Amino acid sequence: MNIQRNRRSGRRGSGSEAPSRNVSYGRLTNPYPPQSLYSDDQIERLHQAALEVLADPGIRVLLPRAREAYRKAGCIVDDDSMMVRIGADVVAAAIESAPDSIELQASSPEKTIHLGGKSLNFMPVGGPPGFSDLQRGKQTGTRAAAQDFLRLCQHFDVMHVAGPCVELQDLALNQRHLWSKFDHLTLTNKPVFTWARGTPQTMDGFEMIRIVRQVSHEEFRQKQHTYTVINTNSPLQLDIPMLNGLMDFAEYNQVVIITPFTLAGAMAPVTIAGALVLQHAEFLAALTINQLVRPGAPVVYGAFTSNVDMKSGSPAFGTPEYVKASWGAGQLARKLKLPWRSSAPTASNAPDAQGAYETQLSLWGAIQGGANLVAHTAGWLEGGLTASYEKFILDIEVAQMIAEICQPSWFDEAELAISAIREVGPGGHFFGCQHTMERYATAFYKPLVSDWSNFGQWTENGSLTATQRANKLWKQIVADFEPPRQDPAIREELKAYVERRIAEGGALPES
Repeated sequence: MNIQRNRRSGRRGSGSEAPSRNVSYGRLTNPYPPQSLYSDDQIERLHQAALEVLADPGIRVLLPRAREAYRKAGCIVDDDSMMVRIGADVVAAAIESAPDSIELQASSPEKTIHLGGKSLNFMPVGGPPGFSDLQRGKQTGTRAAAQDFLRLCQHFDVMHVAGPCVELQDLALNQRHLWSKFDHLTLTNKPVFTWARGTPQTMDGFEMIRIVRQVSHEEFRQKQHTYTVINTNSPLQLDIPMLNGLMDFAEYNQVVIITPFTLAGAMAPVTIAGALVLQHAEFLAALTINQLVRPGAPVVYGAFTSNVDMKSGSPAFGTPEYVKASWGAGQLARKLKLPWRSSAPTASNAPDAQGAYETQLSLWGAIQGGANLVAHTAGWLEGGLTASYEKFILDIEVAQMIAEICQPSWFDEAELAISAIREVGPGGHFFGCQHTMERYATAFYKPLVSDWSNFGQWTENGSLTATQRANKLWKQIVADFEPPRQDPAIREELKAYVERRIAEGGALPES
């Protein structure tokens, strides 16, 4: 099988040398103006409403050291109820100190990504407890499955970061984070994720990155070497692991993507405006504690507001409400002048038509809304409970098409094709004219999965659906995979660290 890779080598040739496309999706810029849901006055009212919520009733903060930090900043703290009421002045200072852009480092400098402005970056599915493919069906997450998804992340340059694609449930809780980080740092050379499930696990992650990047402790703090996702407990609660993550990452100057998971009609008001108020209030509370620890710590405005099926209570994604909430969230993030993360989820249980159109609608909400980072772009199924190999490939096709749409558009006199139009004349065709022959191999996007053959040829080739073609493709990519080059001494040092920490007992998640 000929794999149509995301990066194609070679340039336009001459003579018998066939021209080929040379497209890199490693650094993308969204050239289009973002879509707005509300007027500027309405966005200001949403912001003020969120400040009203933080002032009264406030937010429940479960971690004592976090409540103490809020108290020292002048917030009203009730230790009995664990409620913290945050004044607008404290929030304003946090907004002012947070940076408007971030350079997230990779093990290979050319893989470093920019967050902010009009940059566009894609993340894979993150955190499902299970995985699936056409042959095995749904399975409990394993390290081997997680490694395969990392190989797919590394293969496609339209995947800009390595993420926590599958939970390593075949490993003990005290060592999952260690082997997961080992795999991230040896199978990819892209920016890596670090779980924020308690300070000991976070510190292990930081130390392992420091080993691979060969930087001192001080050098590690000077740049952003890793990222994590912090979820609030909607409505209006910050739990202990997430608060430790907010504070630990701030102390070490690493990136936190603060993402309230607000489902309208369940953990948030049933209206889009009300859900956005709650999302914004929870984000501002988390941003505040992060900036109180270290003013200027890197933060991304995360948004994951959708709705539920009011008949069953099940989460729904890829809905019109999800798209509208994405547009509103983008406006709120721009008001704060912060990088913005959105997502591309689906509620479908299979890599089918529902999975495709819900993912694509979610994705367009993110792209049109001006997201700098799109989470769960590839592989997400079953509302985030399953990572699908076939869905990963199908989603990569869409991500690459989006990347093509974002490529610069230009033309010169030759591109206007006036001479070709004259050459062909009325009633002719352009297949064989000189203008076409010079450009045919580089003119259009070449699909990864799509089959454009006629019915007869498609039938002769086995009548394979897109999902079946994706199944063959991911298997070949994984089978042919070669990890990025790494100094053997660094790899041995990294492995020795993992083995030593496991011998010491590892680290359990904190609760």
